[in-house]
Amino acid sequence: MSYLAAFTKRPKGRSSLALAVALALAGTAAMAQSNITGSIFGQVAPQSGNTVEIKSVDTGLTRSANVDEQGRYRFSSLPTGRYTVTLKNNGAAVSTRDNVELSIAGGTEVSFGASAAAATDAKNLDGVSVVASALPAIDVSSVDTRTVLTSEQLAKLPIDRDIAAAAMLAPSVVANSSYGVPSFGGAASSENAYFINGYAVTNPLTSIGFTKLPFDAIDQQQVLTGGYGAEFGRSTGGVINIVTKRGSNQTKGGIYTIWEPEALRASPRNNYFPHTGAATNAATDGTLYQYRNRNQYWKSTVGAYISGALIKDRLFYYIDAEVNRQEGASVMSFSNSAASASKIGYNEFQNKIPRWTAKIDWNITDNHILEFTGVSDKTEFTSDRYTYDYKTQTHGSTQTGGVYNKDGGDLYIAKYTGYITDDLTVSALYGTQKINHVQTNYGFNPACPYISVGSNAQAPGIIYNTCQTATTSTLPLDGANDKTKGWRLDIEYRLGDHDIRFGYDAQNAKSFTGKEYAGGYAWVYGKQTNPATAIDPGLGVTGSPASAGGLGAQGYYVYKAYNTQRAGVETDQAAQFIEDRWQVNDRWLLSVGLRNEQFTNYNKNGDAYIKQRHQLAPRLGASWDVFGDSTLKVFANAGRYHLAVPNNAAVRSVSGSLISNQYFTYTGVDPVSGAPLGLNPIAVNPASPFICASTGGVSSNKECGQAPDPRTVAAKGLRAHFQDEYILGMEQQLTPTFNWGAKLTYRKLMSAIDDTCIQSLGNKCLTFNPGRGNTFMVPQADGSLKEVHLSQKDLNLPDLKRKYYAVDLFVEHPFADSWYGKVEYTFSRNYGNTEGQLASDLDTGAGGQTDVSRTQDWDLPQLMVGSNGTLPNHRAHQVKAFGYYQLNTEWRFGATLIAASGRPKNCTSFYPTADAGLYNSSTYWFCGLPGQTGYTVSPRGSHGTTPWTYQLNLNAAYTPGWLDNKLTLQVDVINALNRQTATMYNYRYALNRTTVNPLYGRELNYTDPRYFRVTARYDF
Repeated sequence: MSYLAAFTKRPKGRSSLALAVALALAGTAAMAQSNITGSIFGQVAPQSGNTVEIKSVDTGLTRSANVDEQGRYRFSSLPTGRYTVTLKNNGAAVSTRDNVELSIAGGTEVSFGASAAAATDAKNLDGVSVVASALPAIDVSSVDTRTVLTSEQLAKLPIDRDIAAAAMLAPSVVANSSYGVPSFGGAASSENAYFINGYAVTNPLTSIGFTKLPFDAIDQQQVLTGGYGAEFGRSTGGVINIVTKRGSNQTKGGIYTIWEPEALRASPRNNYFPHTGAATNAATDGTLYQYRNRNQYWKSTVGAYISGALIKDRLFYYIDAEVNRQEGASVMSFSNSAASASKIGYNEFQNKIPRWTAKIDWNITDNHILEFTGVSDKTEFTSDRYTYDYKTQTHGSTQTGGVYNKDGGDLYIAKYTGYITDDLTVSALYGTQKINHVQTNYGFNPACPYISVGSNAQAPGIIYNTCQTATTSTLPLDGANDKTKGWRLDIEYRLGDHDIRFGYDAQNAKSFTGKEYAGGYAWVYGKQTNPATAIDPGLGVTGSPASAGGLGAQGYYVYKAYNTQRAGVETDQAAQFIEDRWQVNDRWLLSVGLRNEQFTNYNKNGDAYIKQRHQLAPRLGASWDVFGDSTLKVFANAGRYHLAVPNNAAVRSVSGSLISNQYFTYTGVDPVSGAPLGLNPIAVNPASPFICASTGGVSSNKECGQAPDPRTVAAKGLRAHFQDEYILGMEQQLTPTFNWGAKLTYRKLMSAIDDTCIQSLGNKCLTFNPGRGNTFMVPQADGSLKEVHLSQKDLNLPDLKRKYYAVDLFVEHPFADSWYGKVEYTFSRNYGNTEGQLASDLDTGAGGQTDVSRTQDWDLPQLMVGSNGTLPNHRAHQVKAFGYYQLNTEWRFGATLIAASGRPKNCTSFYPTADAGLYNSSTYWFCGLPGQTGYTVSPRGSHGTTPWTYQLNLNAAYTPGWLDNKLTLQVDVINALNRQTATMYNYRYALNRTTVNPLYGRELNYTDPRYFRVTARYDF
């Protein structure tokens, strides 16, 4: 469908909220506070003739407002930066506050005491007072939970130069090594939202990850971990909100270079086979699995920026461009790899990441502002592969494979802000982005199948080679890309003690994506300890390797695998919100809001298979300024937060994917291609409903390449994924240089969207709401559709459960007396029977399941047995401390410490019985080999935790006075203690129903080794 149509469609009946918004937009009393601006407010002793004027120190933007009868004033929707705030009486300055810092989506109070006498003296300027900076430390105007990091702090704190690394400084944010994206408050890593200058830049296909920009271009990074207002939606985790730098009346520029030398990078830990104790693994237990000790690289960044005014006080520019490079080498194969993997086992790689950010700000007048932002984020990756010999630990010199990837694109945003009257502000934003994905494989031969063979699957005397040079098992489709377009309108109107805000936002995301095995299909070799055991009776493969002859007599077999996915998919998301911030009196602020979300998902034919309307999300918050002087705030909020299903949910069965396996025994292997010879099919029950006619293989989810009727792939009346959250907290200024606070958080996932593949639905995977009854449209033999309701009892699946509670404490010393510091502690518990949209526990070294909102959790009732327990993003304890000390004008020192207890450990295996339709995998909540001594149910999180992780970072900076402090030389040491800790283990106990996995308990995902970063920059 066209983009315009995506935003003009309406359901047959409008909600009362939508109608109210429409009427309000048409009227004169309308509203708008953007989530990338801030406000300045305060109290003045009531007196006739009092006004307050603000002026941007950087751009000269000037606004004035009258003081109301109660002595209050407020400026909203202000660009972030420094301001001068002046109290005037009948036009004469009475008192001034200089260098008032305004943070993103926050409020800064600037109050003036009793000024009657000063106003009288102001006629002669005798009573004018100027205060450089004496502001309350507590923002009593906010009811959410936020951490704001300024560009100055990001430059001075020793952290990785990455948005996600900076977010880790916020409480309740934990690392998730299975996806490389943090988890907020117990939610899955796909449940976060990311914004740059007000535009959503979350990965449009999977919701895992986000667009990046030059780290030096960030002016402020806001991390919202709960309680955010009605203008924010589509997140049940957290929000990262970025505002870029902008130009000013002062011309500024600079160059910088950053170097991470290979010689100063610690050697990574080697990885070893775990001690399984199984007789079949005696030869490998405790031996070297992967040689990593010389996996090294260097990184560099070269960048420059310039900013200034094209027209003083009116037209400003900012440009930052940089090129990031990385070069290194690593061993990719394992000590037990077959010849097919050893052939491309050594990797010499290069990364080139050019990024730029440009911004134009046009103050048409002091009441009308236009902003234009451009961001480019592209990555070019080149990998040259060579043979690797574990016996000699050497690599070949003739290239045997390789790949070139180019991913990324450009983002453009336009925004208008109009201060129509003192009480009415309007803002509008439009953005568009396109991300391309290109992959070229060295010497790729489309006629060569992909070969996969583990060490235990190699028959003695046979070499398993390959003619395929592709470095990955599956290849993306040519022309893959993601595109987004979106806009929002925000209006704010002040009516007495009420700041009323409402708005509308919409975003359309399209993706053309897919993949298939290199060569179109794969040959996957395997072995069973007991050759007489049926291969996969649950899917109807009733024959055993022994029954089919050849090498099957020794338990060896092979299957021909297809994994072909191709789809052009689309998602529409829209919302309306209204919020009233009511200043009940001089100490109480009440925030009441309501958000109405609409989500529509389309398959590759443009047919809607999920359509959700009237997803109402109430928000309620309160702030109590206990003493009326902004030194002690008690706050509370409650809210509901919705999340849409991302585009990739339509890629598999919704759009007709082909995923099947056909089993054989064999007598030999082609020495060139690695394809099996002497094939003999292993018997399959011809009545099995899992057979794909197109391939002859079996498909556990009946993904045989045909796109189903979109009316049949999802439950009718599907509820959105949503979560309820409750927060109670306080913040106090103990002294002018010390603050502390405490917060209690409780989150409960109320509704989720996933898929289920139970037998009563024909083992086809249909989208549904777990934990409740669902109604499906089921195809009949005559081609008609029949409505069938299945209760929760009929589905035989448990209640949905994901809960999170936390206690957060902090002590902060704002920058004063030459130092800044903050210490945080979090105690939390994250438990239930589902992580949410993702499944980190399926990570065996290549990452967790990435079928967002289509995890295997709810596919079968057997998968939920024992699933209740502590979840993957559970960290009972977190300690974070960071700060810096300015010794003098030339020397500065900083430190960051992040420590967290480990994630839960598990043991999973095969289900006790080979029931019809079961997955033939070691992913059920049992431990041991079925039918053997010690085999038992193994509830989630019942095997302890991984070790604590500790990361101590240090830095020192020198800005010589003889160069007017314009040159900065800085050294950062990341992970100074070089603690390389495993953050995950391989949980899968068995290779098949009779064989212990030699990798069960293998350490995964080590924290990065120590490295040094040297920075030289010159600013003018």
